[in-house]
Amino acid sequence: MELWNMTDDPAKPYSPLSNCTVDTSYRFTFYQVSYSVIFLLGLATNSLALRRLCLSPCTMNSTAVYLISLSAADMFFVISLPLRIYYYHQKARALSSKTADSSIWTPEVAYCQLTFTLKYISLYGGIFFLVCIAVDRYFAVVHPLASTLRRLRVAQLVSGGIWCLVLGLSVSLPLLRSAAARQHQPCLLDPTSRRHRTIILAALGIVLGSFLLPTVLLLYSYCRVLSVLRQPRHRSRSQRRSRQHTLTVIYWVLAVFLLCFVPYHINLLGYTLTHVGLLPNCGLAKVTKAMHPVVLSLASSNCCLNPLIYYFSSSLVHKEAPGGGGSGSQ
Repeated sequence: MELWNMTDDPAKPYSPLSNCTVDTSYRFTFYQVSYSVIFLLGLATNSLALRRLCLSPCTMNSTAVYLISLSAADMFFVISLPLRIYYYHQKARALSSKTADSSIWTPEVAYCQLTFTLKYISLYGGIFFLVCIAVDRYFAVVHPLASTLRRLRVAQLVSGGIWCLVLGLSVSLPLLRSAAARQHQPCLLDPTSRRHRTIILAALGIVLGSFLLPTVLLLYSYCRVLSVLRQPRHRSRSQRRSRQHTLTVIYWVLAVFLLCFVPYHINLLGYTLTHVGLLPNCGLAKVTKAMHPVVLSLASSNCCLNPLIYYFSSSLVHKEAPGGGGSGSQ
């Protein structure tokens, strides 16, 4: 998910802060372990969630549509992990032997395009469909009479439009990278190059915009939902259970955002600005470079945490009438 990779070739001074170094050799082993855990958990949890959602057509509604899309986006990333694990295994071998072993696999353009595309699909598909779930709860709670906006057909059209947007973003970012990358190192961009800096900053703008705008919409939706749910009113036992399930979904989605997406994008901003020379602060460069593998793995772990949203939302999926807007009791 990096906008570029400046650490795979330590002999090359990629950054204006090339004398400001920090040892991140641990990252290859760290990535192997973290991605292996994410692969096993993500494959199991998303397969189970997709199976239960797709085999329950009688309960298909707007919430289920967004949950299916969320799990599908996560699966795109999960299936790319074996390639990434193998790549980092090879890099760890090369680092430990410190020899130019001809058997060490060097990634080609197709690898870079595929792995980056799948990873962006997971990251921004996850963000956008979590926002869809937030907006779906907003209309269910704040505007329960606007049932048209929560019809099954509308949810399918919205989901299809978001898939087109996510695929467009996910393909354009790797294409932007490969257009500038060197032929013998297709996965690398050089932030000391003026042309590469422009492309890196353009990609940074797209990435941050794709995160900030949905985040504002998500926070607005959930703030309105919470303000309604906290209003004192007489509720039946079923209404209180529904309210509690809705609150649990809200808190879990917010937790995923705070744990997975916010640290990654904050670190990415500092990581990029320091190494393209716009913010030449050695301390910040060291911290963001050292933290990058950690926050990248946290961002990747969203594919394991998202299926739990299905678990917390299951009562909402099964309770609401198929194709309709619910009862407004949430």
